[in-house]
Amino acid sequence: MTEQRIDFNKPYLTGKEADYISQAMAGQKLAGDGEFTKRCHEWFERHTGCVRGLLTHSCTASLEMAAMLCDVGPGDEVIMPSYTFASTANAFALRGGVPVFIDIRPDTMNLDETLLEQAITPKTKVIVPVHYAGVSCEMDTILSIARQHDVRVVEDAAQGVMAKYKGRPLGSLGDLGTFSFHETKNVISGEGGALLVNHAELATRAEIIREKGTDRSRFFRGEVDKYTWQEAGSSYLPSELIAAFLWAQLESAQVITTERLAIWDRYHQALAPLEARGALRRPIVPDGCDHNAHMYYVLLPASVNRKQIIEAFRSHEIYPVSHYIPLHSAPAGQRYGRVAGSMAVTDAYSERLLRLPFWVGLTPAQQARIVEVLDTALRG
Repeated sequence: MTEQRIDFNKPYLTGKEADYISQAMAGQKLAGDGEFTKRCHEWFERHTGCVRGLLTHSCTASLEMAAMLCDVGPGDEVIMPSYTFASTANAFALRGGVPVFIDIRPDTMNLDETLLEQAITPKTKVIVPVHYAGVSCEMDTILSIARQHDVRVVEDAAQGVMAKYKGRPLGSLGDLGTFSFHETKNVISGEGGALLVNHAELATRAEIIREKGTDRSRFFRGEVDKYTWQEAGSSYLPSELIAAFLWAQLESAQVITTERLAIWDRYHQALAPLEARGALRRPIVPDGCDHNAHMYYVLLPASVNRKQIIEAFRSHEIYPVSHYIPLHSAPAGQRYGRVAGSMAVTDAYSERLLRLPFWVGLTPAQQARIVEVLDTALRG
């Protein structure tokens, strides 16, 4: 008999999504910025403390808006880790900006803040810390350096919903923050994202950019008697159906986070003996970082062939995955960006990282089976 399949991810549904979508349909308001979008915006502002939270159709869209709000143009440099998704760089490259890749910390896989000073030049416009696995970057240092050099900070908190740094929600610390609600994230809407605006002077302009460059939002609030084209923008609104789905998830965000933390803790405890014998390294969460259990990964020894480990898992119908190919080694990264300093940690660790199956509903028995297969495969 074939063993039960364990997929890498399974989208979690609260049970209210279809009902809220039906309510939106019954209300005959299907375009963006209806009642469910308003609820989502209020949730962002209430739970993060941002000045303005704006729902978008993806985290990529939110990053593109951030690039426009930071006035990134041809030749402007944007410092970011190479170990991130292409959207982090694309948003700025589309404006003519130059992604400047720096290495990551070996403990958290986050941007190494000690390398920032040497990467900054007179062309530096923005720093983009990426909170990998929902574990915060060292934001106090990053924000201090940004202030010293008068550059903006845009948090790529795609994986960071419900995570905190020293008690402050991720996405609320920089000038701007971005969330993802892709189906692989903790809180989902299939596709979707949000832009968190943390400075009042950027709020109105963010609304304008999001609404095709018009002041339509001000019109609907009764602040102007008609709306017109104000500046370059695009259509970054999701439909009300997406917002309705997301609202069901946001209502249960704490429940989802609590369940994911329990799954993360079970992995962490079960894998401790493997780490103790040097078979792998477990994730490290620094003091002051309240993570959201977005993922559980292990770092394999350099001597271990990751592909063989993945094949061993698949022979048992278990489907872990590797993660990013570093952007500095990708064709587009070499075309549009440049490297500042050594990328030794990024190059080495990206070859060793393995993400284990993780989703709400993953049972202790399934986790035990995953750990057993991993243990056997590592023993060779």
